[in-house]
Amino acid sequence: MTLTVENSLLIAAVLIIVSLLAGKTSYKFGVPVLIFFLGVGMITGSEGIGGIYFNDPRAAQAVGVIALNFILFSGGFETDWRSIKPIVWHGISLSTLGVLLSAILVGLFMWWITDFTLYEGLLLGSIVSSTDSAAVFSILRSKSLALKGNLRPTLELESGSNDPMAYVLTITFTSLVVNQHASIVSTIPTFLSQIIIGVVLGFAFGFMGGRLFNRIRLDYEGMYPVLMIAIMFFSYAATSVVGGNGFMAVYLSAVVLGNTELIHKRQLLRWFDGMAWFMQIALFITLGLLVFPSQLLPVMGVGLSMSAFMMLVARPASVFASLIFFRGKRRGKWFISWVGLRGAVPIVFATFPLLAGVEKAQTMFNIVFFVSLTSVAIQGTTIPFVAGKLRLLLPERVKRRTQVDIELSETMKSELMEIELMRGSYAIGKRIVDLGFPKTALISLIKRRGKFITPSGSTVLEEGDMLLVISESKSSLQKVYGCLKMKWIDSVVQA
Repeated sequence: MTLTVENSLLIAAVLIIVSLLAGKTSYKFGVPVLIFFLGVGMITGSEGIGGIYFNDPRAAQAVGVIALNFILFSGGFETDWRSIKPIVWHGISLSTLGVLLSAILVGLFMWWITDFTLYEGLLLGSIVSSTDSAAVFSILRSKSLALKGNLRPTLELESGSNDPMAYVLTITFTSLVVNQHASIVSTIPTFLSQIIIGVVLGFAFGFMGGRLFNRIRLDYEGMYPVLMIAIMFFSYAATSVVGGNGFMAVYLSAVVLGNTELIHKRQLLRWFDGMAWFMQIALFITLGLLVFPSQLLPVMGVGLSMSAFMMLVARPASVFASLIFFRGKRRGKWFISWVGLRGAVPIVFATFPLLAGVEKAQTMFNIVFFVSLTSVAIQGTTIPFVAGKLRLLLPERVKRRTQVDIELSETMKSELMEIELMRGSYAIGKRIVDLGFPKTALISLIKRRGKFITPSGSTVLEEGDMLLVISESKSSLQKVYGCLKMKWIDSVVQA
């Protein structure tokens, strides 16, 4: 069949629909949906029944980079600073020291059991050193696991922030394998500059992006996600151009933006969540198409050995070593060790040696694909079982109460007040976002000239507007009056 634009779109649509339907069915059997995305790509690929020939690592890498931007940005954008604050150093240690230790242990193991050189072994270890945010997010959220303590935010923070470290290690050891005369010491300046520039510019772009987002006035609400996408890609590309780690910049800028008061923030959260899922589907199907199943059989023994070593030795050792200075029960550390899922990210990173011309790059790619597949299949399907065996799941009664409390806290407040904007009021002519309302209060409805308006951050207030303000407490409502430059009369406030 000759591939045209129409045929390509038709094939893509059919693949996505089939994957979603298969994934919905898979939940009943506890199989992660990501496996089906990979499976659909393999079945319809060059050696499958679909016969779609695809052998372009550069195109796959391009899809991977774009998809990782959306996945990392969505994960960072949804990260609540208040939930990760108690465990932020745990996550940083796991995503830096843990990744480094895992890469070294796996690299030494592969150097020992195969004919790989030391640098080739360390390159392979670097490629698979990070946990996959797409796999962790999708499995934890789809299973609705209510975990004790801070395990869930720790896992999500680690998986969302450790890809940059793995990327730097992969680039570093790729250059060492290609340039045999270079020493590992010579790569340290590049390694440090990638990290430092990525961190600095990530925070800077997040802060500046938030100010730009709230100040600029667009004629259509649908343009605000477009503006946010531009900020996301600018953070990645600008950081990469000056020698920093673009993935780290994207994640950190998203964390800053996610904890900033923004116009249309709820809509943005839903929009990016949907786009992240779409990118996960596109990424896994593309990587499935890139694989030739017949090439996996010769590396099955090595792949199984490497998977077993990672799951049972390298991951637990790196987790316990990374968290040695932090308090925490051993059961929690064992669970974190088991949720070291490898998914699409290592497969994307495995395309870098392919494009760099590394001699054994194709073998590495096939091993990495096999490792990722077995990791998601084995670890992904047993996470609820392991959590139960380690007694880390909240009782069903407590779980239901916690979920109800969260829903009520987001939708129901304890104070309700109508505030009319009289002539000369300070808020007239101003956007709601510019008033600086406290996070614990919001304008839920505006009555204007006999009509009711559902406001957003960009809504401009007018004379005569009747504001229906919902607040969590009287103190929050008092702050609202302060933002409106209105006199607070305590006796008037009767919720």
